[in-house]
Amino acid sequence: MHAAAPTGDDCFRLAMAASGIGMAIVELDGRWREVNPAAERLLGRDASELAGRQVFEVIHRDDVEAAREALEGLVQGRSEVIDAPRRYLHRDGEVVWVHTNAAALRDASGQPQLLVVQLRDISRERQAQAVLQADATDRAAALDVSNQHLQMFADSVAHDLRAPLRSIESFSAMLDQRIGESLDPTSRDHLDRIRAAATRMSGLLSALGELSHATRAELKPGPVDLTLLAEWAVAELREAEPERDAEVRIAPGLAAHGDERLLKLAIAQLLSNAWKFSRQRDRVFIEVVGGPGADGVRLTVRDAGCGFDMRYAHKLFQPFQRLHGADEGAGHGLGLAIAQRVVERHGGRMSAASEPGLGSTFHMDLPPPPDY
Repeated sequence: MHAAAPTGDDCFRLAMAASGIGMAIVELDGRWREVNPAAERLLGRDASELAGRQVFEVIHRDDVEAAREALEGLVQGRSEVIDAPRRYLHRDGEVVWVHTNAAALRDASGQPQLLVVQLRDISRERQAQAVLQADATDRAAALDVSNQHLQMFADSVAHDLRAPLRSIESFSAMLDQRIGESLDPTSRDHLDRIRAAATRMSGLLSALGELSHATRAELKPGPVDLTLLAEWAVAELREAEPERDAEVRIAPGLAAHGDERLLKLAIAQLLSNAWKFSRQRDRVFIEVVGGPGADGVRLTVRDAGCGFDMRYAHKLFQPFQRLHGADEGAGHGLGLAIAQRVVERHGGRMSAASEPGLGSTFHMDLPPPPDY
């Protein structure tokens, strides 16, 4: 005589018993009906002890509300499965992290009858994640301290360099005033080179200070009139070089949300960049426009200067990278890096387009204001 083949229910129970993963059948009201040996080991409780008790009695109190909402959503048809980590309580009081998968068994009409639950112990995974997160936090803190020390060192060096630099500028100016007219051409050239080098060094130290400010200054966001900031920056450029013939068009009503001081610094760098690289033109032409962008607010600065080859665009926003020589207006190589740092700290991005001899276009994309 052959033994009778097991029924579907028997097969299911055999599979539950043999499974190395915790499995359970739960009533729609959240009471345990059956659990397999793996679930007993996971929770440290016998099946007879769990049967008829609420599932929520062995779930950590901080996860009970989420577990209850998930069960109700499953029973009421708002969701098809439960797939989430939960903290369960072992009999000895230890917290056990369990990844819970649950689905409803439904009758022919689609009405839920029971819940089938899988319980997988993920305590070791969570512990490993916690260790990695702690390590990452410690490394980030150490890196932050290291960066602060490096920045302090850089600030100290820049500060200490200013005093001898001022002496060079002052004494070379005094020499020029006293004996400048009597210098032979070679000596005149030497003195001019000294003064020019001192001016470049002074500009570099100022730019390094601005880069530090753009990186470390606390953001104080609020409404910002970009049109006004652009007009201020252009007025400063005109005052520094009043002899230059320049046409600058700035659209009215340009506005954004951000830190006014830092955004003024970024806009000033973009306009200074456009001004410098128009040096070989008889007339400077700069246009500042803007409005809503794809993801917020866009400010665009266009010029008709010497332009650059887009093959080297990846170097544009890197500190000390120069795509032009001094005769074309190249400076310390920090202006665009400063502008990008400011924009990135606002959660935005910088981009550019250009063609040699035909000018450049720089886009400053900023996130929308809170009430956009």
